[in-house]
Amino acid sequence: MQYTYMGRTGLKVSRLCLGTMNFGKEATEAVGFEVMDKAIDLGINFFDTANVYGGVKGEGITEQIVGRWFAQGGKRREKTVIATKVYGDMGDWPNESKLSALNIKRACEASLRRLQTDYIDLYQMHHIDRATPWEEIWQAMEQLVREGKVLYVGSSNFAGWHIAQANEIAKSRHFMGLVSEQSLYNLAARTIELEVVPACESYGLGIIPWSPLAGGILGGTKEKGQRRQTNRSANISKEKAQQLADYEAFCDSIGEKAADVALAWLLANPVVTAPIIGPRTMEQFTGSLRALEIKLTDEHMKRLDEIWPGPGGTAPEAYAW
Repeated sequence: MQYTYMGRTGLKVSRLCLGTMNFGKEATEAVGFEVMDKAIDLGINFFDTANVYGGVKGEGITEQIVGRWFAQGGKRREKTVIATKVYGDMGDWPNESKLSALNIKRACEASLRRLQTDYIDLYQMHHIDRATPWEEIWQAMEQLVREGKVLYVGSSNFAGWHIAQANEIAKSRHFMGLVSEQSLYNLAARTIELEVVPACESYGLGIIPWSPLAGGILGGTKEKGQRRQTNRSANISKEKAQQLADYEAFCDSIGEKAADVALAWLLANPVVTAPIIGPRTMEQFTGSLRALEIKLTDEHMKRLDEIWPGPGGTAPEAYAW
């Protein structure tokens, strides 16, 4: 397995991150256990989850599954860098969502109980909360770090200016601030190259791409019978039919599967720490490992840019002079 540092930290994580969102919803607990065991056997030490995953509001079903897997022992917890999230709606009562100091404290303690662990390696804000001041958010996170309940703090779905604002205020408080950003990023969705990627590069955040296969459309139509597409991804497929045809022809020309090339393209970006792979089956999980072996040449990267053009570079040059 290949490892890299999480942004500017000294924390080493695997180049692929095991996403657990499907555990308890699209995949049974037994399948989840099997996949997590296989991940550890293969050297994948980075797992991602969230308090809202599992399909039942307020239950944290996916975190519970991960917690029961940890509880089996065998140094499962010690071998795992676990990332979870706070922000989502966990109940119908006030202060059971978003990033107030009260919710951050309660949500963290609830996640710790479900995960059956004493600490969270990477605690991620699942979305920006425009109603809560950064001073309040950082005070809450600093307290969790002092108590040893959280080691690192990350963001998810932040704009570039949110990352800058958050880390400048953290710096003024002599706090480490954000070390990672989990963003929608794939060949078909490259908007973050405008400002999020430059912000992450400048502040030393590792990018953790979610939906690296664009909801399945980059998985290849040849494997369509083995995949499930959402209505949204099916509609995107129709809109981008020619691009997809060109993309699959390119993948055929280099003798690789479309899904593996999509992951390899992300891995070729030095600011990317680890794309999240969210398998529903063991076959899907093990199939993703090929991406680590693919080395895309400059010519390959140029052709992929032609098929899936980005926004034109970073802002403001992408749209101005």
